[in-house]
Amino acid sequence: MPAADLHLLIDAALEAGKIATRYSGETAQRWDKPDGAGPVTEADLAVNEMLEQRLPAARPSYGWLSEETEDSDDRLTRDRVFIIDPIDGTRSFAEGSRTWAHSLAIAEQGEVTAAVIYLPLRDLLYAAAKGQGATLNGAAIQVSESSDLGSAEILAAKPNLNPHHWQQNRAPEFKRVYRPSLAYRMALVGQGRFDGMLTLRPSWEWDIAAGDLIIREAGGRCSNRLGNPLRFNNPHPRLNGVIAAGAFIHHALHAKLDPNSAGIRP
Repeated sequence: MPAADLHLLIDAALEAGKIATRYSGETAQRWDKPDGAGPVTEADLAVNEMLEQRLPAARPSYGWLSEETEDSDDRLTRDRVFIIDPIDGTRSFAEGSRTWAHSLAIAEQGEVTAAVIYLPLRDLLYAAAKGQGATLNGAAIQVSESSDLGSAEILAAKPNLNPHHWQQNRAPEFKRVYRPSLAYRMALVGQGRFDGMLTLRPSWEWDIAAGDLIIREAGGRCSNRLGNPLRFNNPHPRLNGVIAAGAFIHHALHAKLDPNSAGIRP
């Protein structure tokens, strides 16, 4: 079933790309969501409408969780659920940048089993199915095997280096780099372009789900900030941060984090 689900997600992602690229990011209508939840554009809504019509029609027994759809407890009664971010990196899209992605995943009993991250303007399609490895444009990918945190390139926003997150109030030394789409950051780790990624704030499931499987199928480790495996389709769909990397770098980052620092409590 994961292989069939993956084909469904790939076809849907390609169609999403066709829809989104009909809009010019800088001229697309844009609104700000309530309570500082960030921007949304007419492209986000158009992609979401297509996906919400197409995917549940193909898998009527699956639940639905999307950034751009009002949430419903119905998904909690389903064994499998779509977890969708129609456009991850909406700010980037609205600025006319190419660094935004469609992030599509299916989770079964809390574990992601099929996933796609697609950047249409960069012609990058990352995909994974449980037990079948991860690919970029059809070619197999694997995570970096770096074993030196000091020289590692870690994708992370600057606030993650705040000393209060780390033991002895001191962030470890590594080379920090950044990309605006969280899904793309995770895909780049799966590809081995960077040695790891880190986000220590509560993170929405739709930003993370597809990247979680891609990294794990590429041989990496993906956990929350406490080192626990990620589980999806939670009643409140937020995760307690994400650490993703090859085994050594993942362990090194997790070992230096202060478990008593701010975050979602278990």
